[in-house]
Amino acid sequence: MKINVKTENGYLPNKYSKFAGENYEYKGNPCVSFPIEFTDVSDKVKSIALTFLDHDAIPVCGFTWIHWLACNIPPTIRTLPKNISVDNTLNVLQGQNSFASPFIGETDHIITNRYIGPTPPDKDHEYTLKVYGLDKKLDLNEGYFMNDFYKLINGHIVESAELKILGRC
Repeated sequence: MKINVKTENGYLPNKYSKFAGENYEYKGNPCVSFPIEFTDVSDKVKSIALTFLDHDAIPVCGFTWIHWLACNIPPTIRTLPKNISVDNTLNVLQGQNSFASPFIGETDHIITNRYIGPTPPDKDHEYTLKVYGLDKKLDLNEGYFMNDFYKLINGHIVESAELKILGRC
C-alpha cells in the first residue's frame, strides 16, 4: 500500500489548513479534508482506515492532537475525494478529534466528529497521516474514540502506509 497527498512547496495546501479561505472553514476552523491517493492496495484489504495526528502539539497542549479519524473506507477507491469528511458520499465512519476533549469543551459534532485541519500556533508542525489496510470493516459508531479504534484494528492490519505532511504556522 502506498499513499500520496499533493503538497505545495512541501506543505499541506493552505485551503486544508490554517490559511483556508472562508469557503473552506466552519466556525473559523479549516474543515475541508484533503484528497488522499491510494495505490498498490492488497486484494486482502476489506476496508481502509486513517489517522491524521499532530505529535508536535505535545509541547503546546500536552498531548498529540487528533485532527481526523476515519474508517470503513472502501478498499476499491483510488482517491479519497476532497471534502469527504463533510460530503461523506462514501459513508465513511468518522471518530472524534481533539476538539471533543473536555479540556477544549467543543460540543458541535460538525467540528468534533470530522476533519479539522492544522492550525499550528507556535511554529510549522509535522503531521502524521497513517493509513491502514484492514481485513474487515470496523464495528464502531460515529464519533468513536481513538483508543477504541486501536483496540479493534489490533490483529487486523494487512498493510499500512505513513506520510509526514508539514503544516504552515
